[in-house]
Amino acid sequence: MSRLELRPFADEHLDAAAELLAERHRRHRTAEPMLPARFDHAAGARQGIEAAWRRDGASGAAGFLDGRLVGYLFGAPDDEAHWGGPNVWVGHAGHAAVEPELVRDLYGLAADRWVDEGRPRHYVQVPASEGELLQAWYRVGFGQQHAAGVVEVPDAPWPEAVREATPDDVEGVLELTPLIRRHQAGAPVFSANLRVEDPRAIRASIEEDVAADEVGTLVAEVGGRLVGGFVVASGEQAGDAPHEVTGLARPERAAYLAWAATLPEVRGSGVGVALTGAAFAWARRAGYETMVTDWRVTNLLSSRFWPRRGFRTTFLRLYRSIP
Repeated sequence: MSRLELRPFADEHLDAAAELLAERHRRHRTAEPMLPARFDHAAGARQGIEAAWRRDGASGAAGFLDGRLVGYLFGAPDDEAHWGGPNVWVGHAGHAAVEPELVRDLYGLAADRWVDEGRPRHYVQVPASEGELLQAWYRVGFGQQHAAGVVEVPDAPWPEAVREATPDDVEGVLELTPLIRRHQAGAPVFSANLRVEDPRAIRASIEEDVAADEVGTLVAEVGGRLVGGFVVASGEQAGDAPHEVTGLARPERAAYLAWAATLPEVRGSGVGVALTGAAFAWARRAGYETMVTDWRVTNLLSSRFWPRRGFRTTFLRLYRSIP
């Protein structure tokens, strides 16, 4: 019986890894056809793998049976302040294997180095449709943390209670911006975001979004006060970091629901539903056929709200913190 041989992942493994990733993505697209088709083939898959592999500090593992690559896994560090300390991210293109069980061996080799380097916080993006692959990750100590989702943009009417923001709304939107971070810091999310926000930079970003025709800054107003806001933009504006809805998780020409917040006192009143309808109407008017967004599965509000609005989970971000 052949014995699995493990080696550090290297440039020479990229072509064979691309074949494995393309196969995984084809299975994923059978479950969720809205995902991008360009990764169905080795050439597109290699582009996704190479972009992730070239991130600073990337390292990982490759597994071989009888000289043939049967699995790979690699990750790279991301912003330590944002994620509460030293970390490693295995992105959407960061692993694939002919058998799900192999990722446990691959992680064993890769994680040994990561922990030795002082990086105990580990994240991995896993296709939500790959049940056995998820189980393999669970059995090396990972749990669900975050989800990405996609929905076809419906032909929704514009709700009367929502409008596009104007420069006069900047102060009101600025008051809404701490709500998500404040909510995520509490139970049962307990987000460890340590980044210090610059109020001037936040204001400048809001002003830029409000002024941009290609960005939908949507606000809901009750009694003359802004009580909620959503921001919708092109999927490309999500960025290419491993925690974003990017690469294999982002359909071609998708709208991106980038930010959504409502005051606690209006939650459950229909304000969020109205803002969602306006987001769909704005995206449809702008020519988008699909929309992506993401949410913490540990956030009791968002993890129920977005699936009820039609978003289907495409990727699950799993997390493990090693004491």
